[in-house]
Amino acid sequence: MTKILKSDEEWRELLSNEAYQVARGHGTERAFSGEYAAFKGDGIYRCVCCAAPLFDSSAKFDSGTGWPSYDRPITPDALEENRDISHGMVRVEVLCASCDAHLGHVFPDGPKTTGLRYCINSVSLTFTPRQQES
Repeated sequence: MTKILKSDEEWRELLSNEAYQVARGHGTERAFSGEYAAFKGDGIYRCVCCAAPLFDSSAKFDSGTGWPSYDRPITPDALEENRDISHGMVRVEVLCASCDAHLGHVFPDGPKTTGLRYCINSVSLTFTPRQQES
C-alpha cells in the first residue's frame, strides 16, 4: 500500500483544529463529547484525513467508555498498531494504515466476537451512510 503523505501545513489546511490535534498530534477527545459515541447509523466509518474505510457499523458496540468502539476493523489491513507507553500506561495505539492518522487505541476487553475493543476518537472519523456506499 502506498502511504498518503502530506506536509504539516497541508494537514492543518485540510482538518479542523480538533481533528488536527487528535489525528496528527496523537491527542484524545474528551469522553462522551464525540459525534459518534452514541451514533447508531448504518454505514462505513472512514479516516478523517484520507477517507480510507476503517470500520463498518456492524462492528460497533456500546462499550460505555464514551468513545465509539468497534470489535474489528473493516479489513485486517485497514489499521496499523504501535506500542504506546505515554501517560504512564502501556497501550496499543491504532493508526490509519493509509495515512498514519492517530485513531485511538485497541484493548483486549471487547465482546466475545473478537475479544477486542477498538476505542476510537470520533473526530478521527467521518461517516458515510450505507446507501451512499453503492
